Amino acid sequence: MSTVTHETILDERIDELLNRLERLERTLTLLVEQRTVKDWYTTAEVATILDRAEFTVREWCRLGRIEAEKRDCGRGNSQEWMISHDELLRVQNFGLLPVRKY
Repeated sequence: MSTVTHETILDERIDELLNRLERLERTLTLLVEQRTVKDWYTTAEVATILDRAEFTVREWCRLGRIEAEKRDCGRGNSQEWMISHDELLRVQNFGLLPVRKY
């Protein structure tokens, strides 16, 4: 009787440890994906990194608050804003540029 109880407790503990290990692996995978450095980021990627709406990041690009370039995006003649890694770091460390005067 006590052998069955010990085996059951041991099995439950092993299952619990395996579940924790799976959660840790998922978290590590997510962190590695977030820390992958790219040369250029889309407005959607920058919005996710900065925890802002994609519309907001596009407006910052349009208004010159972020230095960005328009690049072909493969959807016909349309272009999308692309933000360099260096610019992303600048925004994270020092904030947005002042609004341009026209």
